[in-house]
Amino acid sequence: MVACALAALALLGNVASVRAEQVGTAQEAREMLDRAVAALKADEAAALRAFNDKNNKQFHDKDLYVFCFNVGDGNFTAYQSPMMLGFDVRELKMQEDSIGQRAYDLVHDAPEGEVRTLEYNFPKPGTKKMVPKESIETRIGNQGCGVTYFK
Repeated sequence: MVACALAALALLGNVASVRAEQVGTAQEAREMLDRAVAALKADEAAALRAFNDKNNKQFHDKDLYVFCFNVGDGNFTAYQSPMMLGFDVRELKMQEDSIGQRAYDLVHDAPEGEVRTLEYNFPKPGTKKMVPKESIETRIGNQGCGVTYFK
């Protein structure tokens, strides 16, 4: 329960610092995911380091960032907040929505490279108002990775 509370704080803390004009588009999210897939295929360890580097603009732009988790144990291997590394994605919940379990299930048995989407509601940057958000995700090897954006 404490872990879920910490995860929610990490997620909301990242959102609160983003102003509305800094919200990425669906196209920008897809382009970032495509760059992430190419990086993972070239060198997984180097890619994960790059995804976790907040200064790397290829994988952190506006409110967009690459997240990854191990499809075996569900633990985050890349996330915007270092506090989330090693945390089980399946434990993430937003209100009554088990978005973490849904994100895990989305790619766990997916064919490698197939891009899938997950819709959910999330607080709009700078407010508490819940608005539609979408996660585009894929599996590359043992990594489930994605990028989320506000619709």
